[in-house]
Amino acid sequence: MKIVVGLGNPGEQYARTRHNVGWMVLDRLADRAGWSGRGRTRDASSIVMGRYRGLDLTLAKPLTYMNESGIAVRRILARERAPLSDLLVVVDDFALPFGRLRFREGGGPGGHNGLESIIAEMGSDRFSRLRVGIGEPGRSSVDHVLGRFAPAEIVRLDELLDEAVEGVETWAREGTSKAANRFNTFELRPADEDRAAAPGEVDGPPGPDGIRRTRTGWRRAHPAEDEP
Repeated sequence: MKIVVGLGNPGEQYARTRHNVGWMVLDRLADRAGWSGRGRTRDASSIVMGRYRGLDLTLAKPLTYMNESGIAVRRILARERAPLSDLLVVVDDFALPFGRLRFREGGGPGGHNGLESIIAEMGSDRFSRLRVGIGEPGRSSVDHVLGRFAPAEIVRLDELLDEAVEGVETWAREGTSKAANRFNTFELRPADEDRAAAPGEVDGPPGPDGIRRTRTGWRRAHPAEDEP
């Protein structure tokens, strides 16, 4: 069983903020697996689990608020009797440009309170994490992470979530090193509309039916992701 934890904050006011991109990735994976709406509350988290494309996965979104994420992670791993090597934490990172992905096995919190809490609770930093770039803040890092994505980012958010899900699946199948080799060089297409692909083409915007084509298949755009 592989355990994927997406960090975020509960509550509608945080639902589509940059700080909750970890939750967005897990929601996208659950949607792809047909698990949406099947989650239950346990171990201070919203949890859904099952078999997806031959993988046994537990997807967990801690409900403790970001600064106490470690409490939920410790409970989940204790219940499943899972080693840290079976854990992947998906987290936002404003030290990365928007749209970049960075797999890493171990390391410090990098200024992220959620990672700091997990490291403190587990007494170790030897777990894998997928950092999702949300771009450098302006004057206030708090306002940035708790703010919503800009319109130019929303246009490309669908592609970013799809790529992150592919990365999670690669990690679960092949490990952190191979996931890093494949996804740490990923970059989103430019925001310039003149350079974007046409509807129906790979990496183009959704067509009239709300479906867009990516390098890994066809995806239906979620209405919430198109909102400013």
